[in-house]
Amino acid sequence: MERVEKLFEGLWQDYIQRLCPSAAQVHDLLTEDEPLLNDHIALRTFNLPKVGLDRLAAPFIAIGYKPCGKYHFEAKKLYAEHFEHPNPRAPKVFISELMVGQFSSELQQAVRELVNQVPEEALNDPAFLYGGRLWELDFATYDMLSAESEYAGWVAAHGYGANHFTVSINQLEQFTEVVEVNQLLRHNGFVINESGGEVKGSPEVLLEQSSTMADRVDVGFTDGVHSIPGGFYEFAKRYPMPDGELYSGFVEASADKIFESTNM
Repeated sequence: MERVEKLFEGLWQDYIQRLCPSAAQVHDLLTEDEPLLNDHIALRTFNLPKVGLDRLAAPFIAIGYKPCGKYHFEAKKLYAEHFEHPNPRAPKVFISELMVGQFSSELQQAVRELVNQVPEEALNDPAFLYGGRLWELDFATYDMLSAESEYAGWVAAHGYGANHFTVSINQLEQFTEVVEVNQLLRHNGFVINESGGEVKGSPEVLLEQSSTMADRVDVGFTDGVHSIPGGFYEFAKRYPMPDGELYSGFVEASADKIFESTNM
């Protein structure tokens, strides 16, 4: 587990410093006697060979993770897989990629020009997973990408790092329901993602989720600094399957709405 913990500590520090500073406050609000259990993280990328889902998954597979589920988001033109570690306390990893070829030639060309800037050796060190942007980008290109695909704009602007971490509600003592966590967060000034309802999923699909709306963070572009949506914090409650084990997968309809936490 040492290699797993080291990788996730790097991801966490990058997440609270660069992508979602408010997560540290949420973390403190919910922490009880035991450290919070992180249900999963999510990473975003483009489906181009140099930086595709497989490249992001490789460092996790090297420390014992295995692919466990595949997901298609046709409206958003995304494909995703999730990965699990043999140790059930290790966070799950959800990696999605934008199907670049399904977009306009303008978006395709812009994304390819960004990815072409990435040195091949930059992806050999697992630390690239929380290394931020590996390319130069001007704000007009970000704006153009975001107008066609919010997801494309997000990846172009932020590069690599955890789009979100996720508190496992199952191990909390103070709260047992997702809606109770939402109420605490609202009371403390956080905005909850209400796309598709404030709680996505149900006991019937064995998973309930909610999330804050993304922080706005300052990002440097080649032509100045702009405040744009960064990362967000998610909350998940899992239900037992007939065999008594907690469901460990994801629900496409719910995940589709969680993606919208960065729509601002």
